[in-house]
Amino acid sequence: MNDFDLSDLDLNDLKKLHKETAAAIQSYEARRRQEALAAAEAAAKAAGYSLKDLVGASTEKSSKSINPPKYRNPDDKTQTWSGRGRQPQWIKDALAANKSLDDFLIVK
Repeated sequence: MNDFDLSDLDLNDLKKLHKETAAAIQSYEARRRQEALAAAEAAAKAAGYSLKDLVGASTEKSSKSINPPKYRNPDDKTQTWSGRGRQPQWIKDALAANKSLDDFLIVK
């Protein structure tokens, strides 16, 4: 392994090195995952199965389920909220004005 004297680098050089190192690590891990997946698929195929048959699930990344919106801003129809997580500012403002969440329900 190469030894580097990082004390000679300024902040911009250190940030650039950090960014490039993080990208190289991510690329390396992705290649290793692909190699492991290919080896697992080959082993399953040699035994007469697909990898999906053996693990009982898709090898593809599943998409995270998104909660459908429950509330809509009547002043700006593009602003919605699922009712989970932090309240958007337009909900906070409406509640401060003594309005009810029921006033903003999409399906009543």
